[in-house]
Amino acid sequence: MNAGRNTVWARVAIYLEMIKFEHSVFALPFAYFGAFLSQMNPPTLVVLFWITLAMVGARSFAMSLNRLIDKEIDRRNPRTAERALPKGLLSVFDVSIFAVVSLALFLIAVYNLAPICRYLWPFSVAPFVVYPYTKRFTWLSHFILGACLGLAPVGAWAAITNSLDWRPLVIGAAVALWTAGFDIIYATQDVETDHREGLFSIPAQFGIGKALLFTKLLHAFSVLILIFLGMSFNLGFFYFTGVFVAAALLAYENSLVKPDDLSRLDLAFFTMNGIISLILFLFVALEIVFRGIQVV
Repeated sequence: MNAGRNTVWARVAIYLEMIKFEHSVFALPFAYFGAFLSQMNPPTLVVLFWITLAMVGARSFAMSLNRLIDKEIDRRNPRTAERALPKGLLSVFDVSIFAVVSLALFLIAVYNLAPICRYLWPFSVAPFVVYPYTKRFTWLSHFILGACLGLAPVGAWAAITNSLDWRPLVIGAAVALWTAGFDIIYATQDVETDHREGLFSIPAQFGIGKALLFTKLLHAFSVLILIFLGMSFNLGFFYFTGVFVAAALLAYENSLVKPDDLSRLDLAFFTMNGIISLILFLFVALEIVFRGIQVV
C-alpha cells in the first residue's frame, strides 16, 4: 500500500517538476495585485479561489505546451536534457493529456468569474500557444513571454469588475517589462545552444553584456510605470514603500549576474523574482486594507 502511494506521489512530483509548479509564485501575486486594485477592496475568498484556479490552470497549460513544442530542442540542450519529456519519464501522450486537463481547469474557473471572462479567455490563451514558436524567428520572444504574465493582472481585473479600461493595462505593462527582463537574464545560460539550434534571444543576438544592460533598462521602466500607477490611483505610503523595496531588490537581482559570472543566476531568476512579486503584492494589500480601516 505504501509502495503504491509512493509511486503516485512520485508521478505527481514529475508532473509538478515539469511545469515548475513552485514558480507559479511569479505570476499569482500580480493577479492578486490587479484584483485588489480593481475596486480598491479585497476580493471575496470565493473570487480569489477561482482566480487562483484560473492562473494555475493557465500556467500549467502554457508550461506543458511549451514542453511539448520544445521537446526536441530540450533533448539536445545539456541544461534541459534531464527534463521529464527528453528523459522519457513522461510521454508525449501524458503531457498532452495534462495540457488538456489544465486548459479544462482554466475554463471551469473562467466560467465561474465575471461574464466578460467568457469572451476574453481566447486572448489570454493565444500568447501561450504562440510564445514557444517565436524564439525560432525573433529575439522579441522575451516580450511575448512578458505579455503572457502581464495578462495576469488584466484578467484578474476583468474577473472582478466585468470590464476593462487603461488601468489594468498599465499594471500588465509593468509586469510584462519585469518578466521580459528576467527572461533575458535566464536566457544568458543558453547562448551556445541558441547559436547551435538557430534560436533567437537577446543574449545570443547582442551578447550577454548588452543583454544584461537591456534588462536593467526594462526593470527601470517597470519601476517607473509602477510609480505612475500609484500616482494615478492616488495610492499612499504602503504602496510606494512596496515599490521602493521592489526597486531595491530588482537592483540587487541585476547585480547578481555579470557577463563573466553567471554562477548566481538561479538566485537572481528563481528566488529574487518570487520574493519581489510577493513583497509588492503584500504592500498593495496593506495599502487597500489600511484605506478600508480609515474609511470605517
